[in-house]
Amino acid sequence: MSTDSAHTDTAETRLVDPIEQKEAFHRTESKIAVAGHPIHAMLVAFPIALTTCTLGADLLYWWTGDTFWARAALWASGAGFLFGVLAGIAGTVELLLVPGIRARSASWTHFIIAVMLLSILGANWGLRLTGYEQAVLPYGLLLSLFAVAFTGFTGWHGGKLVFEYQIGVSSTGS
Repeated sequence: MSTDSAHTDTAETRLVDPIEQKEAFHRTESKIAVAGHPIHAMLVAFPIALTTCTLGADLLYWWTGDTFWARAALWASGAGFLFGVLAGIAGTVELLLVPGIRARSASWTHFIIAVMLLSILGANWGLRLTGYEQAVLPYGLLLSLFAVAFTGFTGWHGGKLVFEYQIGVSSTGS
């Protein structure tokens, strides 16, 4: 046997992912949707925006000293946490009900980072409930920075699910 034929890449010698070969792997249709649009995808925009707004309000309070910004950060952090919980519930139900989502490691990574993010958002809001003005510096601002960083990590993995694996993307074209 020549060395050329030993190194030839044929259909028999290619590695096959056994998980991808299962029929359920390709079942990625959303179970919680309105007119074909996944609710999780619709809800995540709110905690993303509100988390960013909390950081912005914290920075503006630090810069100006105006209590309006500390109060705005309190409301933004609370609303961001609550919308995050709603998005998390929808995402968790999708994860548990849709076999093609459950089979992908990126789904679980997204889930774990999102739960960590919700913990940070809840801590940030809880800290502010005891005195929103005193909570901003330094711990509120630090929690807001962590929250924005975790939002980026979570969004990266969520985007990977949508753009690489077509999770939540309608195959019917409607």
